[in-house]
Amino acid sequence: MKVLNRFDPKCNHFFLKGATPNLPGILVDGTVKDQNRYKPICQKYNNRYRFATLYDTTNKIPVFSAYTFTGPPTDPRPNPPWMIEPQLNDIKNSPEMSEDKGQSPDHQAGNNDYKNSIDSNGVNRGHLFPNLHANDLETQNSTFTLTNIVPQVVSFNGGSWNKMECKVRNTLNDNCKDANNIIKAYVVTGAVPSESNNLKNRVNIPSLLWTAYCCNNSNQRQWVAEAHWGENQKEDVKGKTMPSNTMAELYEMLKPYYPGGGVQVFPDQCSTAQRLMDEDVHDHCVYDDECVCSSVGIKGHYLPVVLFSVLVMRML
Repeated sequence: MKVLNRFDPKCNHFFLKGATPNLPGILVDGTVKDQNRYKPICQKYNNRYRFATLYDTTNKIPVFSAYTFTGPPTDPRPNPPWMIEPQLNDIKNSPEMSEDKGQSPDHQAGNNDYKNSIDSNGVNRGHLFPNLHANDLETQNSTFTLTNIVPQVVSFNGGSWNKMECKVRNTLNDNCKDANNIIKAYVVTGAVPSESNNLKNRVNIPSLLWTAYCCNNSNQRQWVAEAHWGENQKEDVKGKTMPSNTMAELYEMLKPYYPGGGVQVFPDQCSTAQRLMDEDVHDHCVYDDECVCSSVGIKGHYLPVVLFSVLVMRML
């Protein structure tokens, strides 16, 4: 990890064309507006940069995490220790994320903040860069830094948000390939802080989470982009899904939270890019723990994937 007033050029490759998001009042043209509060982090694990995070040291949650998707995990979900970022406490500390051994850091959330959080607030640790989007084991491990975590309502985290993460993973894996057939997509996931809802009077419980991706689709020979968002609240309906949206719709939704105009997550070619319409086939999937789609819905009914495929072939 390296904490600066701008993102270190060494982790620019996590942003499309090296362009960081524009969030008025927070990050504009790559420069942090309040450098005492917001810290750009190049997340470093085992001597390699894994993704990028803009961290809010007041609310003790990330503003966003940005990463490149290069394929689904090659290993099962790991169970590493939760980590913190030493340089947020002192810039002279190691740039490597390190295990949180029970301390309560002044400028970031610690593991103690999340103890008994389900019983006390109904929230658990919600990844912005999910480990199920990380291709190799070490990058999966790196997502378990608490600067990549927000308090997320349990039923939302394990419900529509998790379903969306699986849907997006499968879509990116199938469609985001360059001219050399190499999987690559750019993803930014963010959190909008609440006004006064806090965990243990230290960590803000965000009111809303959002995510967006952009990639070059070699089959359609064009840039494609999509956004999702949802309120961080209890979900009573099992199987709830999260609508797909355009980048323009995302920017319009985020505008009230970042007043001043000019909200932009990706460069211009993504702002007007089309959604992947064939992604909607994943809308009614039932996913297992490895994001494998076991069934797909047709007009509200669920059918095995094999049977669904046969029906589609007969209709062609």
